[in-house]
Amino acid sequence: MPLRIAFDLDGVLADMEAELVRQAELIFGAAMTRRLQEGPPSGQPSASTGRAQETDPGARSAADRIADTTPPLLELRMTPRQQRRLWRHVESIESFWETLEEIEPGAVARLAEAAASRRWEIIFLTKRPESAGATAQVQTQRWLEAKGFRLPSVYVVQGSRGRIAAALDLDIVIDDRPENCLDVVVDSKARTILVWREDESLLPVAARRLGIGVVKTVAECLDILEQIDTSEEEQPGLMARVKRLLGLTEAEGAGR
Repeated sequence: MPLRIAFDLDGVLADMEAELVRQAELIFGAAMTRRLQEGPPSGQPSASTGRAQETDPGARSAADRIADTTPPLLELRMTPRQQRRLWRHVESIESFWETLEEIEPGAVARLAEAAASRRWEIIFLTKRPESAGATAQVQTQRWLEAKGFRLPSVYVVQGSRGRIAAALDLDIVIDDRPENCLDVVVDSKARTILVWREDESLLPVAARRLGIGVVKTVAECLDILEQIDTSEEEQPGLMARVKRLLGLTEAEGAGR
């Protein structure tokens, strides 16, 4: 049977962080943005601690709540107020999600070619908030088509990636966030691959212990997915092939 694979977008295929840094420079100025990349102002709460201090979420606008439902930016260590200001700005930009660059140029086209030749069923998952213009889903579909993937299936979601994987009977989920990969491990039978571009020493120690495969690039991930297909006769069990090609042992996947 064809592989059923889900790809996260921002941080895996699309470079949201770089564009948000550029937009932050327009709002706060280059000097302030450089300071935000170094760390939050002294004495001010981080995004995570600041959110816990919010007492009236119902009184906030939709733009305010974006900061609560969108993962913290890795490059910009912003206070909750700064994040809300940035996302309000993003919300006003026409077709914002169509302006992003690929992290690895050509990765979307290569994925499209592999999916077509190997009959993979691909869906794209994202938590993107709305911006001006078409819906986030339509903007994302246009972006994928512009990068070489025709007729993409895009789901804008907020819940557990694991429950989504279970409901859609997915085989493999590719994401750049350890917490999303953990959701897949806990809530579904799917395998998950973490695209980890950070320093290896910062990788959560539980990742491999829980059977989460780790790669540094989408290119490496696609190499593995293609090998899973071509090694079917040698090792027919899908999950066994995934484990072998990701360097996972039975013991590492025992927590599933």
